[in-house]
Amino acid sequence: MAIKAKAKKEKSIEETLWDSANKLRGTVESSEYKHVVLGLIFLKFASDKFEERRKELIADGKEKYLEMKEFYNMSNIFFLPEESRWSFVIENSKQNDIALKIDTALHTIEKNNPALKGALPDNYFSRLNMDVSKLAALLDTINNIDTIKDKQTDIVGRVYEYFLSKFALAEGKGKGEFYTPKSIVNLIAEMIEPYKGVIYDPACGSGGMFVQSIKFIENHHGNKKEISIYGQEYTSTTYKLAKMNLAIRGIAANLGDVAADTFGRDQHPDLKADYIMANPPFNQKDWRAADELVDDPRWRGYDVPPTSNANYAWILNMVSKLSENGVAGFILANGALSGGGEEYKIRRKLIENDIVEAIVILPRSMFYTTDISVTLWILNKNKKARTVQLPDETRNYRDRQNEILFLDLREKGIPFEKKFTQFSEENILEITQAYHNWQTDLSKYHDVPEFSYSASLEEVTSKDFSLVPSKYIEFVNRDENIDFDEKMQTLQAEFGELLQAETKSKTDLLTVFKELGYEIKL
Repeated sequence: MAIKAKAKKEKSIEETLWDSANKLRGTVESSEYKHVVLGLIFLKFASDKFEERRKELIADGKEKYLEMKEFYNMSNIFFLPEESRWSFVIENSKQNDIALKIDTALHTIEKNNPALKGALPDNYFSRLNMDVSKLAALLDTINNIDTIKDKQTDIVGRVYEYFLSKFALAEGKGKGEFYTPKSIVNLIAEMIEPYKGVIYDPACGSGGMFVQSIKFIENHHGNKKEISIYGQEYTSTTYKLAKMNLAIRGIAANLGDVAADTFGRDQHPDLKADYIMANPPFNQKDWRAADELVDDPRWRGYDVPPTSNANYAWILNMVSKLSENGVAGFILANGALSGGGEEYKIRRKLIENDIVEAIVILPRSMFYTTDISVTLWILNKNKKARTVQLPDETRNYRDRQNEILFLDLREKGIPFEKKFTQFSEENILEITQAYHNWQTDLSKYHDVPEFSYSASLEEVTSKDFSLVPSKYIEFVNRDENIDFDEKMQTLQAEFGELLQAETKSKTDLLTVFKELGYEIKL
């Protein structure tokens, strides 16, 4: 019984926090309070880690070093001056100037820890003019969370993930661009296997692709020190969210000096990445003026992407940053598979240059912010035979030049939050096994109707360079297997029963009226 009660309490951390956050409604815009909650969780976590390190120093007889930040930074822990500590915030939580004190705490942490430069909200809480009693209630709720109690459970990461997904759900259509559903990110990571080298996300949102890459490496016994992370984000508040999200998990990353538009102000112009994972904005219009970026080196060798839609600008930005063995996995709206004009010319060139490795159509209703159908593109700069040693296996890639794998996942997935779909672990295993078998050993791979098809360049050329999977993957016509005579006999029997019942009902009705003295003459 005791174990059951404890489990129930643990499960309610996220829900309790969510309820507390919802109480801010009315005084804070819903689009804002994720920054409030996640900022405070960051503060609590940083304080818990700080206090834990402080106790270690005392236990080691090093009291004279308690206020020296070097003794915290050497253990990857942020040093917190007294006014930045959670204990100080809680002591003053009922005061009218608590918002200002939280702002001061965050500002002081950032000032004392260069790794957090530009990450924390700046004068954010005092500007929101929140109801003090509601803010105090939220602080009390967070105060009850021991963020480092269970070393095996990433409580803070779990809360962050839960909140990012809940905020994406709550903000609804057209918003929540900061979050890519976890099961999609898992699928991309398991397909492109970012074990070591440079990882880049040109539209990194809250940093979910990076977090999942690190989890992938941990799950497959890789070494986190063998990767470098680079990203860029346009929206200032989301840029800060990403830096906090990564800092709280101890992930070092270069997201550029400031939040900036990837096209207008590329923060990593000379970067060559081994892995690119991205979920850029879908069908972004007017991303440049007609006379802007026409000579940009990122389009070199291709037509200039049209101003009407940024899909191919994102693709070429990524292609230009891939290393010679680089692999990219990214999500785009389905329209990019068959668009005309400049998009057609760029797509044709990408196929002729043999960079496209796989096109994967995803189920609908996977995103919280849109229900449009989307595609996962896998680009690979090196489709030649080679051997790659991974931490827990050796991958012997076969020569896949002039081949493209098409996968249709529209019948895959399990229900999530009633109206959404996500991939189960079994789904991801099935999909990635099919993909890796195709990459390594054709004796283990077979085209499967309504799921997979390996197309040659000649086939893609014959379909005028369309990448729409339904043009290649076999469709099963279930109607053609029906026995016509058997079906008609079944229908004959059913209609016979219906007509007999109708006749009986008519006779009964006429009898009733006749017995009442109101005979109906037909």
